[in-house]
Amino acid sequence: MKVGFIGLGIMGKPMAKNILKAGFDLVVTNRSKASLEELVALGASSAQSAKEVAQQVDVVITMLPNSPQVKEVILGENGVIDGIKEGSVVIDMSSIAPLASQEISAQLAKKGVELLDAPVSGGEPKAIEGTLSVMVGGKKEVFDKFYELMMSMAASVVYTGKVGAGNTTKLANQIIVALNIAAMCESLVLATKAGVEPELVYEAIRGGLAGSTVLDAKAPLVMDRKFDPGFKINLHIKDLQNALDTAHEIGAPVHLTAAVMEIMQAMKAQGEDHLDHSALIRYYERLAKVEVKR
Repeated sequence: MKVGFIGLGIMGKPMAKNILKAGFDLVVTNRSKASLEELVALGASSAQSAKEVAQQVDVVITMLPNSPQVKEVILGENGVIDGIKEGSVVIDMSSIAPLASQEISAQLAKKGVELLDAPVSGGEPKAIEGTLSVMVGGKKEVFDKFYELMMSMAASVVYTGKVGAGNTTKLANQIIVALNIAAMCESLVLATKAGVEPELVYEAIRGGLAGSTVLDAKAPLVMDRKFDPGFKINLHIKDLQNALDTAHEIGAPVHLTAAVMEIMQAMKAQGEDHLDHSALIRYYERLAKVEVKR
């Protein structure tokens, strides 16, 4: 199986590296030449365009910021659709709107090409480790065929239903992550303002019902004041906007999601949306006039 990979960003580059480590023949392209050269040095072949990638492979993986970029790379000029062969498959591992996945799938189907929408969760650390969680929509037989390929980047790959189901599942995931981070920030600021050491609060609650993967991943970063992006606030804004748009289209109430979105928009107004989403703590710290640290 020959694999194409388009989009070697914070997430895409380590994911592509793990595909190489698993022994797959890989063709890559990317706007940043530095990332492209790094993959080529590890054994990948390079291509000049998405079309050129698609011409050489059996399956194309895309890992891009949002719906417009995915549409451009797959359906645009010199895009995947111009080069891909009938019977090939596109696996879009970006986090985009479910309706966009369905639109792209419909266009690819005209060329006899199947789409899996397979967004991931876990951020840069798990992308590097190859322990991402992948949620996949599309035809079950296509999912089964490419399960091992997706597992080369992941600890969990779960089939969730028809095309669009993967990204719907990712929206649910991103809502829960955002609300968890906001709740963590509120609680640690409360504790600090009350004169209790936040590190002791964290150790006391992490083994109980309030404990979570989010708490264990983000509370230490907050207390160590490490806000380098594992997952940028501006990307989470994108995901929550997709969640809000989808919710409004189908008539699902998401009051708490809207509230956290406004907090993230306040961070953006402060010029802090390039930071990790754990930096939401700064919003609460400014209001309470405290700093949460060890």
